[in-house]
Amino acid sequence: MALIKSISGIRGTIGGAAGHNLTPQDVVECTAGFGYWLIQNGAPPKVVIGRDGRISGPLVSQLVASTLMSLGIEVVDLGLSTTPTVEMAVPMEGAGAGIIVTASHNPEQWNALKFLNRKGEFISQADGEALLQLIESGQIDYAPVGRLGAYRQAGGYLEEHIEAILSLPFVDAEAVRRQGYKVVVDCINSSGAIAMPLLLERLGCEAVLLNAEPNGRFAHNPEPLPQHLQELCATVLEQSAALGVAVDPDVDRLALACENGALFGEEYTLVAVADYILQQQPGNTVSNLSSTRALRDVTERHGGKYFASAVGEVNVVDKMKVEKAVIGGEGNGGVIVPGLHYGRDALAGLAIFLTYLAKTGQTASALRATYPDYHMVKDKIALTPDIDLESLLGKLEQRFKEEDYNTIDGLKIDFEHGWVHLRKSNTEPIIRIYSEGSSPAAAQELADRMKSEVDVILGKAV
Repeated sequence: MALIKSISGIRGTIGGAAGHNLTPQDVVECTAGFGYWLIQNGAPPKVVIGRDGRISGPLVSQLVASTLMSLGIEVVDLGLSTTPTVEMAVPMEGAGAGIIVTASHNPEQWNALKFLNRKGEFISQADGEALLQLIESGQIDYAPVGRLGAYRQAGGYLEEHIEAILSLPFVDAEAVRRQGYKVVVDCINSSGAIAMPLLLERLGCEAVLLNAEPNGRFAHNPEPLPQHLQELCATVLEQSAALGVAVDPDVDRLALACENGALFGEEYTLVAVADYILQQQPGNTVSNLSSTRALRDVTERHGGKYFASAVGEVNVVDKMKVEKAVIGGEGNGGVIVPGLHYGRDALAGLAIFLTYLAKTGQTASALRATYPDYHMVKDKIALTPDIDLESLLGKLEQRFKEEDYNTIDGLKIDFEHGWVHLRKSNTEPIIRIYSEGSSPAAAQELADRMKSEVDVILGKAV
């Protein structure tokens, strides 16, 4: 059981003791801190909230709404929705902020609060740190009975979200409709079950849905990784479908399966979308340090410049704005299209990807074959209280000081034929180890080498 308070939000497991899990006390405390922080900073006293389909969602969402109202803040509740839809609804409503009740890729016993600013973007690191200090202080004044906040439910934002996607210059709905694609979607018993069918219907696709009841009882681990998508790949073959689609519970990550049942590669979702957009609008791209080199390769092929940011959506967005990137995102299937909004959006990513297939007449597997064939390993080490992470990374840096390395977010070491990145997770008590090489074996060798180096430093080597 766990409770993690970070600049990325408040995340924890449901049940157990307050202060050690995401209990009602913790939900109220953190929501109150956020609401009071908004008031202190002069933001409009209105907050848009929405949730994914997990079991605890209605309970946590009700606690959030009531707490905000007790501060005198108006609540606009989208109910069961997607993260990108809530992000778009915040500025549409002229709200001061948003709160998304979702633990993203975490299993069903987890839930979380993700905080948005008035632009519908995740709050900055500085704002997150100020919020955490306020929550810790507990210095919060609630509204008197005559100034309690109003509450209303708001429908129609998902439809507006999809309409905005179809209006993008990179989406040609008519071209997709002419193809009449059959698309298999693993909805993972959450918000994808309501969002993906609406989008595919507007694109003239036949949707075959797996795990389509949004009851939060996830049919498998909800992170869209290869080991969790075997049913999707098998169904694509059985249905003779053009494409398989997997999303996480809040629909901001997009993984794809080709018509031959092979996975397109979660890292390559952004690569393919960027490839198409750069053909229409040349420019720069951004992804985080833990994302594939293939985006750099494709960007340079189109005459643009690639830039890397620290891990975290807010860091990617900040870098995209600085470098005026035309497309960016994260290698976990997160596509950020600036002309739509500055947030990962699986719906937008799918619409652009289908447009690319329709415009070129290629199959998904043929498109995938046009990109550099890198392979990535995503590993981890438990971050126990006895590990001094700063000291550990400093010692690793010294061991590899002759290599090209980057310390803006943990430690990334670039070798000639691959790279490895170690950093503290913002969402789990672990050290993430990502590596990429020219083959699965080469990537695994890099990850294993780094874990061995860590063991030596920590005195665990045999």
